[in-house]
Amino acid sequence: MNITIENIDALNAVVTVNIEKEDYNDKVTKILTDYKKTANIPGFRKGHVPLGLVKKQYGKAVLVDEVNKLLQESLNKYLVEEKLDILGNPLPRMQEEFDWDAESFSFEFELGLAPEFNVDLQENAITQYNIVADDKMIDGQIENIRKQYGKLISQDEITEESEVTGIFTNEEKEIENNVTFGLDKIKGKRNLNKFVGTKVGETLTLKTKGLFNENIDLMNFLKVSSEDAEGLDIEVSFKINEANTRELAELNQELFDKLFGEGNVANLEEAKAKIKEDAERQFVQQSDQRLLNDVTEGLIENTKFDLPADFLKKWIQSAGEEELTPEQAEEEYTKSEKGLRYQLIQDRLVKDNEVKVEFEDLKEFAKQMIKVQMAQFGQMNPSDEELEGIAARILSNQDEVRRLTDQLLSQKLLDLFKEKANLKTKEVTYENFVKEVYGDSE
Repeated sequence: MNITIENIDALNAVVTVNIEKEDYNDKVTKILTDYKKTANIPGFRKGHVPLGLVKKQYGKAVLVDEVNKLLQESLNKYLVEEKLDILGNPLPRMQEEFDWDAESFSFEFELGLAPEFNVDLQENAITQYNIVADDKMIDGQIENIRKQYGKLISQDEITEESEVTGIFTNEEKEIENNVTFGLDKIKGKRNLNKFVGTKVGETLTLKTKGLFNENIDLMNFLKVSSEDAEGLDIEVSFKINEANTRELAELNQELFDKLFGEGNVANLEEAKAKIKEDAERQFVQQSDQRLLNDVTEGLIENTKFDLPADFLKKWIQSAGEEELTPEQAEEEYTKSEKGLRYQLIQDRLVKDNEVKVEFEDLKEFAKQMIKVQMAQFGQMNPSDEELEGIAARILSNQDEVRRLTDQLLSQKLLDLFKEKANLKTKEVTYENFVKEVYGDSE
């Protein structure tokens, strides 16, 4: 057997695999000889079928099967031994006059080669947001807590501070939904005035367009899809069944103990400090995710290299269960090109910086995630033995292993970016972070 490679250019190559009779003949003969012993052919006793007849009836099929097995094994071994960094899978070249009656065979495969490039984490400055909880936000949280733990006082007549319960209906759109909401959800003075002064038991006729401050409230309160909610402009009836106002909870030790655990917070200043600490801990996750996204986008935009596009389109065309048309393959390539580019960049970063996901790292990562999840259900101090058992069960599932590996790798890359990327830190309030990063629509 002889395998050779011809580089067409930096991104494309052709591998030729030449298979001679001596490469496969012994294996084919053994299979046919073994089959002769068990073949059940009319006119012959079992085990006495002439080998020539067995070869005539089954020789071609056995030959094709064994040559194909040998071809795949030898090609895969060659690619590994030669350390060829390929994209997709080798594509066999069609040969119009291929002859299975010959004794030697030649097969050609097209390869798409991964490009050579360097990744520069210092090229462009990326903003790293330090999100802080300002006094406005903390005071708002205190207000929400006092409402949440306050006492409901029934009303006969609705005021601007009311929380109303009622049923939205619209026969045409089949809307009939019982909801409770505060009037702070209502958008605009005109809509608010329709509620204020109304008595329990009355029914309002309201237009959905511009009724609520947030589109998601329209979806939730009317139980309609996001598509239906977008631009929805119909009349709905709202029958008011109940109205309440909330007497705000007192900021006392009893409330602090409920919120933060007994004896952990003694006064309002300490409560505010704890709220600020907890909020900013959560903000780190959002800031980190934004940093990861921004560095990723920057690397894709600034790391320039070519891809074997024609090869990849041909590979995409034949890689699925059903063969795609050239137009469909072109469309799929356009959709996936950005992801492929980042995958190559990520692989280079992992290799150049020796980023590794070891099993012990993965197990510890899984245990930390389990602890967080258990804490959400009130189990604050699970034993290490308990964590080990749950982690072992999770890591016995290959799908979970892949998912956790991807998450841990993202975390390690984030740590790498924080250490080596060209970052400029910007301190912002959460409100300004949302405006700056997502726009006012968020």
